Amino acid sequence: MLTPVILSGGAGTRLWPLSRELYPKQLLALTGQRTMIQDTALRLKGLEAAAPIIVCNDAHRFLVAEQMRQISQEPRAIVLEPCGRNTAPAIALAALAALKGSDNADPVLLVLPADHVIRDVPAFQQAALAAQAAAEEGRLVTFGVVPHTPETGYGYIKRGAPLGQVYRIEQFVEKPDAERAGQFVASGAYYWNSGMFVFRARRYLEELERFAPAIAAAARKAYEGARADLDFTRLDAKAFEACPSDSIDYAVMEKTADAVVVPLDAGWSDVGSWASLHAASECDANGNVAIGDVLVEDSSNCYLYSESRLVAAVGLEDHVVVETKDAVLVAPKNRVQDVKSLVGKLKALGRYEHSLHREVFRPWGSYDSLENGHRFQVKRLTVKPGAQLSLQMHHHRAEHWVVVSGTARITRGDETFILEENQSTYIPIGVKHRIENPGRIPLHIIEVQSGSYLGEDDIVRFEDQYGRQGTNT
Repeated sequence: MLTPVILSGGAGTRLWPLSRELYPKQLLALTGQRTMIQDTALRLKGLEAAAPIIVCNDAHRFLVAEQMRQISQEPRAIVLEPCGRNTAPAIALAALAALKGSDNADPVLLVLPADHVIRDVPAFQQAALAAQAAAEEGRLVTFGVVPHTPETGYGYIKRGAPLGQVYRIEQFVEKPDAERAGQFVASGAYYWNSGMFVFRARRYLEELERFAPAIAAAARKAYEGARADLDFTRLDAKAFEACPSDSIDYAVMEKTADAVVVPLDAGWSDVGSWASLHAASECDANGNVAIGDVLVEDSSNCYLYSESRLVAAVGLEDHVVVETKDAVLVAPKNRVQDVKSLVGKLKALGRYEHSLHREVFRPWGSYDSLENGHRFQVKRLTVKPGAQLSLQMHHHRAEHWVVVSGTARITRGDETFILEENQSTYIPIGVKHRIENPGRIPLHIIEVQSGSYLGEDDIVRFEDQYGRQGTNT
């Protein structure tokens, strides 16, 4: 039986402004009705596989758990990384989690990034079974995507001698220029490096200890010092922060003598940029992808996305236009790799748009900042059925709440009372308060804040069912 490992790290900065640090691309529905992490979990159906182990950023924990709940998936473990340290340590953590209490002395791990598109699921599953057979013999298997175009954005793997349904790896090649990429594709001996792997848990840890002992030791120390937090595994943060950062390719796969590659021809894409998302999406007769309220005139081969208002395009060719509630991106498709540096500039300027959307998601629901000005801010709160905000107070702001739809149970000081649709209440500065949704439908509230300081860090929590201590969790 396979033990799936879903790696849900990274910020997907090349897909800004849709993908942001605190709500990255793997949590978005970019190519269909389900999010990318949901598709990753669901493409395992039909394989003999255990419940997945998910490794994710601590800040994404409630979002990941909620998205798994939506598709009726209960992960075996959700391991929280306090900081990013690349794939070699993340997979080590998953291997340790898989070995904990395992009936199998050395489970076979199927390691999958959460942000890949695979169109032909049966072909993927067939390749996974071939990889499993090789892994059971002690091999460390990577999936090599059969290339159909000379891509320069991927690393390549040169295959060697065949070993049944897999091949020895003769060489890993860094991202080539266009000429070399063309030669690779023409030769038929090279694959794109997919970043997906299959191997036994102990076997991987053995090779990691041999070739990257500092990573292996730090990961083991961080995991051994972990504690349970609700349904999550929270690592020893200090130990993990001391871990060197490295990819599994550099740390293990390029060094081990047992690395093999299984070919994969299944409509794969890592959706690493707007250009690759355009290629992975269904186009109209003019090559355009139009999502949302979009009006197109005399334009071709464009990716046009509207989240909150009309986007109209005239005379565009090979462009990307993406509108969200708080940002608009316009770029030629051949320059979309530069979006990453644009996000770096936003971060250097201290602007929130690099990490947050205007609508911010919390374990209880979300809030959307509709308007703000001098000494006031207006938000729309959405509280999920059965959920509640923390019992809290503010030193610098008062709040007025109007129930738009649903039913709210309000705590205000020593009072607890019900508010129905079109009813309202007022929370003075310094008074403890809480909103709960006792109903079966989402609760929508308009909140008007007023005061000398309206920042999210002006929150003092007294009780919280989600175990949060900070303000941005």
